[in-house]
Amino acid sequence: MDFLSIASGSSGNCTYVGTGDTHILIDCGISGRKIEEGLNTIGLSIKDMTAVLVTHEHNDHIKGLGVVARKAGVPLYMTKGTKMALGKSVGNIDKDLFCEIGNDDSFSIGDISIRSIPISHDAADPVCFVARCGKKSCGVVTDLGVYDDYLMECISGLDVLLLEANHDVRMLQAGPYPYPLKQRILGERGHLSNESCGRLVCNVLHDGIKQIILGHLSRENNMEELAFETVRSEITMAEDVPYKGTDFHIRVAKRDRPIDVVRI
Repeated sequence: MDFLSIASGSSGNCTYVGTGDTHILIDCGISGRKIEEGLNTIGLSIKDMTAVLVTHEHNDHIKGLGVVARKAGVPLYMTKGTKMALGKSVGNIDKDLFCEIGNDDSFSIGDISIRSIPISHDAADPVCFVARCGKKSCGVVTDLGVYDDYLMECISGLDVLLLEANHDVRMLQAGPYPYPLKQRILGERGHLSNESCGRLVCNVLHDGIKQIILGHLSRENNMEELAFETVRSEITMAEDVPYKGTDFHIRVAKRDRPIDVVRI
């Protein structure tokens, strides 16, 4: 199974998960051209896609959805709340392409099994996704203000995990955002800070994890090096975790371009 972060940041998100027979996009929050360019790096195109999974209706996750839907003509999997919240923001899409899923659901697309998991975010009915093929597994978990035991249980034991490290709390508090926006980001339906991301990582680490990718970084309130070092420090400093931050392959997804594909 291949895992490719095409873009991950507060301005746009798109991830590819696929096998030799099944090709899935998780979110289309960048332009169709950028999605095509990202897929081209692994020898694929939008027309090769089998399906699209949509986490929620915010523009940084659906900006290119209409283009992909019309070009590929593939099923679009999302919750009922997300579908209703889309409105006309994605243009005209054939209604037969929409496949409604539950916010705590399991289903299959080709040879890949998908699980949708509810998350705490200020959207209509948001979810994150875990994908499995045989014994291989990966997850994309972003846009959540808090996490709970159920989420940790659902994302434990994965080979590859892309996890939100949206902001540094001090940068956000001292930055130019208006106070209500700061409170939204810091709230339970906002975004995970670097420290919160690190603590969540500590709870799902295991000997077999192959890669941790930090994603959805804020352009204004975070830096790649800061997110990386904070998460590593959280692992090393945790008293009840038998690991150090240097024990694992941790890297940061790029906001506007692909990183190297992970072959699980």
